[in-house]
Amino acid sequence: MPSHALKRRTLLALCACALVAQSMVAAVNLLIPQLSASSLHPTTGQILWTVDAYVIVFAGLLIPAGALGDRYGRKGALLAGLTLFAAGAALSALARDPAPLIAGRGICGAGAALITPATLSILMHLAGPRGRARAMASWTLALGLGGLAGNLGGGLAGQFASWRALFAAMVPLAGLLVVAVAVATPRTERSPHSNLAPAGTLLLTGGLVAVLFGIIEGPGYGWTSPGILLAFAAGALLVALFTVVSLRSRAPLFDPRVFTAPRLRAATLGMATGFFGLFSLFYVNSQYLQGLKGYGPARTGVAIVPLIVGMALVPRLAARWSARPRPVVGGGLALIGTGLLGLSTAGAGTSYPLYACWLLVISAGTGLCMPALTLGVVTSLPPHQAGLGSGLGTSAREIGAALGVAVTGTVLASHGDLHDGMAPALRVVGLLVLAATVAVTVGYGGAGEDSGPAQAAGPAPEGTGTGPAHAWGETATAPRRDVR
Repeated sequence: MPSHALKRRTLLALCACALVAQSMVAAVNLLIPQLSASSLHPTTGQILWTVDAYVIVFAGLLIPAGALGDRYGRKGALLAGLTLFAAGAALSALARDPAPLIAGRGICGAGAALITPATLSILMHLAGPRGRARAMASWTLALGLGGLAGNLGGGLAGQFASWRALFAAMVPLAGLLVVAVAVATPRTERSPHSNLAPAGTLLLTGGLVAVLFGIIEGPGYGWTSPGILLAFAAGALLVALFTVVSLRSRAPLFDPRVFTAPRLRAATLGMATGFFGLFSLFYVNSQYLQGLKGYGPARTGVAIVPLIVGMALVPRLAARWSARPRPVVGGGLALIGTGLLGLSTAGAGTSYPLYACWLLVISAGTGLCMPALTLGVVTSLPPHQAGLGSGLGTSAREIGAALGVAVTGTVLASHGDLHDGMAPALRVVGLLVLAATVAVTVGYGGAGEDSGPAQAAGPAPEGTGTGPAHAWGETATAPRRDVR
């Protein structure tokens, strides 16, 4: 597909889809007080599942959903995802007891799992090697705007409307996106060599769901409680079985040996690290602004707007440095860690402008590193597995986000209240981000010395050639400009 195939209307439609899917990750957080007092009379556990069902299903299905798009059509997967998303939102909006509300959130998460990797995979195919860095910058901005939209939408619904209004609004919005995608987005070539590998898909999905359940529920049940330990053990066992089955299969979901490539390991860790820090901030932000500063839900949603400034402005600048990802990634992650340490000094008497300055630092770091990290993950797999690579990267983000909330919540709980726990929680997270930044930077530094991600991906798909270069659709002597 030629690089000029990515038209502006296509880019806008795909980024809008990614924005909407991302917005529902955090939107419900600001509606928890209203949900708790609603006529549904949910228990504390049901409230938690209302929040978590979306994330668990979303992250658990991302990798097979990406492979599904590669195999049967990315545009079709995107349209199916939007339809599922609308159906889940409608079910939640019409719920008369907690069970349909939670089920609707899970269905929305399944739709988002189809939407997110499909949008990125289509962008990768249409943009071409020369346009990928700019396309990644736009897509990353869409994710950041999705976080803002979720906070704004949840806050406005919580203060001026109802929780049902938030879900109901998603139905016509998803319908409009279906029309936009149908009209503006061309079909990309399917990959007959991408495989869903049912056994591997079930093992990997089950493993991810078990691990995510343990991470998300660990702070509530206790990290050493039997249920949480069992979840982690089950997750580790299922992922290990997936690895064994995949290594023995002639047509696996993906070859685990791709992780022998240092850059893929570093980029995956970097994405998880960035969202680890961001969602730690999201978790503390609403509690800080409402609990310590006395802001209402709507004002709280607006107060996080500075986070978007860097995400909007910096990626375009970072795209110019896409050929040198190591300083871009390392510098961006370091800014996120530094910003979190700065925010750890905030208290009830801290002025909002000072608080906003630290949000800007985190925002600039996110805008600097995320496009390069996304590109690093996606281009570490062959082009015919672009959707699967997109799912892998997004899974890393969601696992990092879940870990960020879990670690922050655990530290806060150990200090009794937000006033005493916010500073140590953000310090712990900030230091962990900076420590991981060192590992990511070292990994990127060594990536140029290996033989390239294609060689780590195992044998070429049947019918595509006899070596790694053919698996990537290149000649043996072609420069790998799109790997950077």
